[in-house]
Amino acid sequence: MSTPTTDRHQADGPAPSGPLIVTENEALAENLLRLCAAAGTDPHLLCGAPPPRALWESAPLVLVGDDQAERCAGLGRRAGILLLGLDLDDCEVWVRAVQLGAEHVLFLPDAQAWLLDRIADAAEGVGPPALTVAVLGGRGGAGASTLACALAITAARTGHRTMLIDADPLGGGLDVLLGGEGTGGLRWPDLAGSRGRVNGTELAKALPELHHLTALSWDRGDTLAVPPEAMRSVLAAARRRGGLVVLDLPRHIDPAAGQALEQADTGLLVVPAELRAMAAADRVASAARMRLSDLRAVVRVPGPAGLAGPEIARGLGLRLAGELPQEPGLGTDVERGAPPGIREKGPLARFCSGFLAEAMPPVLADGGGVL
Repeated sequence: MSTPTTDRHQADGPAPSGPLIVTENEALAENLLRLCAAAGTDPHLLCGAPPPRALWESAPLVLVGDDQAERCAGLGRRAGILLLGLDLDDCEVWVRAVQLGAEHVLFLPDAQAWLLDRIADAAEGVGPPALTVAVLGGRGGAGASTLACALAITAARTGHRTMLIDADPLGGGLDVLLGGEGTGGLRWPDLAGSRGRVNGTELAKALPELHHLTALSWDRGDTLAVPPEAMRSVLAAARRRGGLVVLDLPRHIDPAAGQALEQADTGLLVVPAELRAMAAADRVASAARMRLSDLRAVVRVPGPAGLAGPEIARGLGLRLAGELPQEPGLGTDVERGAPPGIREKGPLARFCSGFLAEAMPPVLADGGGVL
């Protein structure tokens, strides 16, 4: 168990990295300290006196035992106050919660799992979740991996915290497309046993960093799938970091890809402007829309029959995200280790910049949201 900071320390010392715990109830304090240890954070335990206002305001989370609710009620309103009830039959606890400005009233052990997640969120400094964009190909060779890579490259170049996740085990590996197959870091086989909560910050530190983004791809081994539970845990951790998460998904929606789609905010279906590609894409779209409501078409032009993007999108019953012209020299760039989207004035980068400008807020001037 981590050793908590206690009220014996100077009140004007450094702000606690973990929650502030205010209670004189020994059993409750022990339970809360145990949960903080499980979340990997060091709390500040205060007994015997109301906390100094500076400490009350600066703590990332405040856990107040009901035995101290009235003493803390005058310290001021703030977000992140949780009141820990001591008696299920005491209806007055709800009145004290209102006076305290508490967001929730919790009783242990019933709320233990929820509280553990909340403590871990505070330890990670969790803010708004990442915009998560899933990219799929309407047919084989449509260019989904190329677009996924270009989106991530463009976002990272403009200062967004970015993670690129390769969920297609038969796609050849996005680390290769990024020119970083030899870069050290974890790959999917290393994370296939992930269950429960994964720390987003530690995940990012363990992955290869390429072109100012973090990437999770496959190794060159025999692993061809990850359990859906691993996808759920890893993607949830990635989303908690904020910024942008780009998913490269297979056309066949296996259980892991299904989990990824359910956490995505937007899907981009890449479709060449061809009749056969449109027919194939319709089947992919039908499967994807069972799990994702916001699916849009990206139409690669020109096509052999002169079909335009709006026609393809209407035929698929999808909103048109845009047309994507061919990019001269793309194949040569990739063979030389230069990833898609690296040419800032190329068609790929222009499309990605336009999409991201609409979909994402600008990076904060103080660096918020960047790596």
